[in-house]
Amino acid sequence: MPTVSFAPALTRHVPCPPQEVAATTVGAALDAAFLAAPTLRHYVLDEQGGVRKHVALFVNGEMLLRPTALERPLAGGDHLMVIQALTGG
Repeated sequence: MPTVSFAPALTRHVPCPPQEVAATTVGAALDAAFLAAPTLRHYVLDEQGGVRKHVALFVNGEMLLRPTALERPLAGGDHLMVIQALTGG
């Protein structure tokens, strides 16, 4: 099963340890992870259910493109990492 973990910048607001989830896409993995910490949904997804502008998703270290991230297939053993993206200049 894939593993979902949230960066400390998120888990300091809403405790959520890494967890294995039964999911075949990034979106389904996040939905499963939000069952353990429903408040995280607001930090990660916007009101339309898309990935927020200042959130980055990585699967096995590869950053996903926001428009297609939730549909990205996952396999057993994959690691999904959710972080707050840095912006500025």
